[in-house]
Amino acid sequence: MRKLCLLLFVCIGSSAFAQEDTAVTKLMASMDEPKTKTKAATPVFYSQKLINANTVEVLRKGILEFKVVHNFGDIAGDNGGAKSFYGLDNATDVKIAFQAGLSDKLNVFLSRTRGGGNLSQLIEMGIKYQFLKQIENDPAHPLSVTLFANNVISAMRADTDTSIGQLKVKENHFTKFSDRMSQVVQLMIARKFGKLSLQLSPTYVHTNYVVLNDQKSLFALGGGVRVPLSKKFILIADYFHAFRSKESEAALAAQYANYYDAKRYDAFGIGFEILTPGHMFHLNFTNTTNILENRFIPRTYTSWGKGQYRWGFTIAREFVLFRDKKK
Repeated sequence: MRKLCLLLFVCIGSSAFAQEDTAVTKLMASMDEPKTKTKAATPVFYSQKLINANTVEVLRKGILEFKVVHNFGDIAGDNGGAKSFYGLDNATDVKIAFQAGLSDKLNVFLSRTRGGGNLSQLIEMGIKYQFLKQIENDPAHPLSVTLFANNVISAMRADTDTSIGQLKVKENHFTKFSDRMSQVVQLMIARKFGKLSLQLSPTYVHTNYVVLNDQKSLFALGGGVRVPLSKKFILIADYFHAFRSKESEAALAAQYANYYDAKRYDAFGIGFEILTPGHMFHLNFTNTTNILENRFIPRTYTSWGKGQYRWGFTIAREFVLFRDKKK
C-alpha cells in the first residue's frame, strides 16, 4: 500500500513539474517572439517643396532645414536670349528660409524673400501641421493631409505719392502697418500610387492692401506631381489657377499695362529633383517671377508661350537642432 501511494505521489509531482515547465517554456518563447511592428508611414514626397508649391511633408521633431530658392530672368522672349545669358545675368526673386520641427506633426518657418515686381523685402512667418499621414496597405490611412498657413510682411518703404492719380497708386502705397501684410491658408492633400506621387492644394490668398478695384481675397486650386526616373533623378511639376472676377482682371490690366502685357497667367513649373548625399537639389523651370504663394498666385504676368519662363533652383540641407529624448 505504501509503495502504491509513493508511486502515485511521484506521478502527480512529475505531471505538475511537466506542466510548470511547459508554461515557463511558452512564456519564454512569447518573450522571445518579435513584437508586432507599427506600420511605417509612407513619404509621399521627399522634400518640403516642388517647384512653386509646398508639399504635404513635414520635418521630424528636432530637425532644422535651411533652404535657398532662386529664380533667374527670362530664358527667351524680349528680355531673354544671349544678351542676358538666357536669364542667368538677372535675378527675379531670391528666398532664404529656415524651417524647424517642433514635433513630428508641427513645423514652424521663417523666411526672407527679395520679392519680384512692385512689392519687395518680404518677411514670411508660418506653420505647417500634418493631420494625416499615408500608410502603405492601410485602408484607414489612404492620404497625407497637411495645413499650411503664413503671414507675409513687406518691409519696403511706403510710396506716398498720390499726384499720379488713384488708378496708378502702387501696391506699396501703405497708409497703415496692416497694409503691408498678406496671408495664405492652404490645405494640401496627397497620395502615393506606387512610385507616382500626386497632390491637390486648395488655396486661399488674402492681401490686406490692393490697387484700385483689385480683389483682396481669392481662391486658387493647385496641383503637384512627382515621377521618379531613377533612384536619384525625379521629374517634378506643379500648377496653380486663381479664380478671379472679371472686374479684378480689368483693374489689373489697367494697372500693369505699362509693365506687362496686361494679362495674368496661371503659374506652371516643371523641373527635376536630384538627390545628393546630405542635400536636396531642384532644377526649376517656371513662368513665375515671385516665389511666395502670396505673390505668384495673384501676380503672375509672364507666359511660357512668349518665352517668359526662367531657370531656377532650390537647395535644402537638414540639421539636427535637438534630439527627441523619448525616442
